[in-house]
Amino acid sequence: MNFYTVVLRQSAGYWVSLCLENGIVGQGITQDAAIEKLQAAIESLQAVDEAEVSVPQSPVAINELHEFLTIEAKEPTSEVYEFRAVYA
Repeated sequence: MNFYTVVLRQSAGYWVSLCLENGIVGQGITQDAAIEKLQAAIESLQAVDEAEVSVPQSPVAINELHEFLTIEAKEPTSEVYEFRAVYA
């Protein structure tokens, strides 16, 4: 089981989760749903990585994190951001 750092943000009525270690995202109506989708995506990537030749992965660059946190939507977004630990 690996430990990952996740940033959550609300956008257009959904919660979006971003894994800082590999750039994978998940989306859901609730924070927990977004994290569950992210965990499933991370587990899928790990399965592919084990079955295939190593899949290139890199942490999210600071400018990409800034873009993730400041993406403009058609409707106002929340200023609520949250960091969480995820185990996958």
